[in-house]
Amino acid sequence: MALRHQLWLVLPLSKQLSDRPIMGQFWDVPKVAPETVDLDQIVSLCRRNSDDQTAMVDKLTELTDAELLARLTGGEAAASLLLRFGGLRAMLEAGEAELLACPGIGPARVGLLRTLPELARRYYSESLPPGVSIRSPSDTEAFLKARMGHLDHELFCCLFLDNRHRVLRFDELFRGTIDGTSVYPREVVKEALAVNAAAVILAHNHPSGVAEPSQADERITRRLKSALELVDIRLLDHLIIGDGRATSLAGRGLL
Repeated sequence: MALRHQLWLVLPLSKQLSDRPIMGQFWDVPKVAPETVDLDQIVSLCRRNSDDQTAMVDKLTELTDAELLARLTGGEAAASLLLRFGGLRAMLEAGEAELLACPGIGPARVGLLRTLPELARRYYSESLPPGVSIRSPSDTEAFLKARMGHLDHELFCCLFLDNRHRVLRFDELFRGTIDGTSVYPREVVKEALAVNAAAVILAHNHPSGVAEPSQADERITRRLKSALELVDIRLLDHLIIGDGRATSLAGRGLL
């Protein structure tokens, strides 16, 4: 196999999706006959370019949205996407037909773009696996926003913890409107006892995007706190998840 072909196989997927370089140029590999290739030279070349890519990754936070997107789609396609949708969130939530209507975007790139939100959600979902201690409220908020912030329906969840605030389990308990008739304290208590929880963090999302607690939210929080106290389980917080933000009822002094 020709050397250029060998190196093509280890290029990132984003470079394989386009004949044009996305950032910089393709590796400058001399054209040589396969029988004259020195394996040590190939390894050295791969390591050198790997170091270059690592340095680029370290600077990702300094890139603009357009520059980051260009690493996946190419500059012209990135510009057309941001111009059409006005930002990354609207673009990543767009349907397949809308994305395909943008110049430079084909089925392969649509598949890549639609994979990104799910990868991000799974990344943050793994931030609080069972057995991990919650270090700060921001850890919990990032986890819950990833799990619930994108939903178009209301979901009521519980994060069950032991007496050292290590995660025991995360459960999605109720769907629908969050009020006194759809959230049942006895079910929350039953699940907490089943895992021998010492503490609970409640959370539910507002599909409207407004992360402000309603009177119904406050009422059900008080009921759940009272029910859990009867079995010596502490209610640490109730988080309302909105559009990219979370509101803590404990932080508001409502617990």
